[in-house]
Amino acid sequence: MTQSAPDPIVFAIPKGRILDEALPLLAKAGIVPEEDFHAKDSRALRFKTNRADLDIIRVRAFDVATFVAHGAAQLGIVGSDVLEEFKYSEIYAPVDLDIGHCRLSVAEPREMAAGDDPREWSHIRIATKYPNFTRRHFEAKGVQAECVKLNGAMEIAPALGLTKRIVDLVSSGGTLKANDLVEVDVLCEVTSRLIVNRAAFKTRPEILPIVDRFREIVAGAIKAPPLQGRGWGGDPPQASGERIAPTPDAPEGEG
Repeated sequence: MTQSAPDPIVFAIPKGRILDEALPLLAKAGIVPEEDFHAKDSRALRFKTNRADLDIIRVRAFDVATFVAHGAAQLGIVGSDVLEEFKYSEIYAPVDLDIGHCRLSVAEPREMAAGDDPREWSHIRIATKYPNFTRRHFEAKGVQAECVKLNGAMEIAPALGLTKRIVDLVSSGGTLKANDLVEVDVLCEVTSRLIVNRAAFKTRPEILPIVDRFREIVAGAIKAPPLQGRGWGGDPPQASGERIAPTPDAPEGEG
């Protein structure tokens, strides 16, 4: 009886700011999406590649982590901000890709910031796309953070009286400046990571060479900071019954 070929690996990549930086890395890794992927009028979400054993899906950044965590996709590229928000234990993030650089910051109106000191905060109300991470960050500082979840247009919240402060991604700071806001605190620096579903890493041997290829592409260019705590960092999963030695991109942790 002929054994059927396994389903293609599904590689989730995000729409938006990371995509343009991710595509050259994919090409260097030998992964090239079909022409329809680049068609502006295409409404497709799943695409073939030059590899018969690998498809690409293009989804929102927050959804990349969800697809990979639940095993609907086996690989993905996503910002460390998203990983910090969800802390999925099912995700392993072995490679910092050194793209998508920005920071997750607290901002408030310029006039308010002139007389404000974040060290004196005890209770704050914040509009953000990252309520879980924001709450944890301020709890660690002894500050109670009341978070109002928004999916976009954070910068208009202070002007409309929804909240006095926001937590959002900042790159050049141009959007903050256009809305008369200034940064007053930084939660974390953000880069994009290659992520893998832990179960798939153990059961799909063809994934390891892909991970190794991405490691080779960025080798020597970066030194990723240690990934702390449970969730998307920590120990690499075991594959083929053997423990994989830790690397600078996947240090020993609680995992």
